[in-house]
Amino acid sequence: MSNNRSLLNKLRSLKAWLYLLPALIFLGIFMIYPLIDVLIYSFEIGYNSASQTSLGKGLYNYAYVLHDPYFLQAVKNTFIIVIITVPLSTIFALLISLALNSIKKLRDLFQTIFFLPYVTNTLAVGLVFMIMFKRTPYTDGLINLLISFFGGSPVDFITGPYWAKIFVMCFYTIWIVLPFKVLILTAALASVNDVYYKAARIDGTSRFRMFTTITLPMISPMVFYLIITGFIGAFKAYSDEVAIFGTNLNSAGMNTIVGYVYDMLYGDSGGYPSYASSAALILFAIVFTITVINLLISKKTSIN
Repeated sequence: MSNNRSLLNKLRSLKAWLYLLPALIFLGIFMIYPLIDVLIYSFEIGYNSASQTSLGKGLYNYAYVLHDPYFLQAVKNTFIIVIITVPLSTIFALLISLALNSIKKLRDLFQTIFFLPYVTNTLAVGLVFMIMFKRTPYTDGLINLLISFFGGSPVDFITGPYWAKIFVMCFYTIWIVLPFKVLILTAALASVNDVYYKAARIDGTSRFRMFTTITLPMISPMVFYLIITGFIGAFKAYSDEVAIFGTNLNSAGMNTIVGYVYDMLYGDSGGYPSYASSAALILFAIVFTITVINLLISKKTSIN
């Protein structure tokens, strides 16, 4: 009897592994193998993709990338985008979601309106932003017209000072990620049991205290989820910059880490897969470290 039970458990285990086999094969071919391949390339010095040969192995590629001014500029730009856009977009999304949650009749309509930018093509939105901010021989752009209307001086946001370009980039990034965060947080707020609020009102609790003691703790898992995914998404920024500043991001001083990797593979300075692999693994290490820290903080917060 015990032998039959043991055989049945083995068959069930084998059946489970057979169900998982297609997914494991897919992950192995498209994720694990490329990661191992990139790791090998990152140590190949002077790798030639045509002849599949290299001059040796070592840490030279990492040393080159970490001392490359273009890479350092890309790291600076990426971190500025991450540090500014992730907190601000999350805070704005929370405020908008709270406002939408208080509107009962037209909530669905406003949710749809706020979600429209998310389903719009990223490059198309980027081009609209470029037209709004770019100065041309014929016009200063819509934003500069508004600045002039209020007595300010026109600013060249696209090819002008660094701070102006960073402002446009951060503004655009917040605009493009806001709809998804609003959607998630609105759903999270709707899932909070109204019984807690009724009990708090009976006790005469203020709105702010209800938010800090009821609302925020109840939706904190979703908030941390948005923060983690926001960090990952911001570190992978590239197409947004291309849409606004063009393909030559190095000359514009607005390249990102992902853009640097792409340039090393296919851009004007392309043909250096070893440098691209090293930069990609550095990016992976940064994102992995920040994700782990966020997960530890969220876990500690949820326990408390």
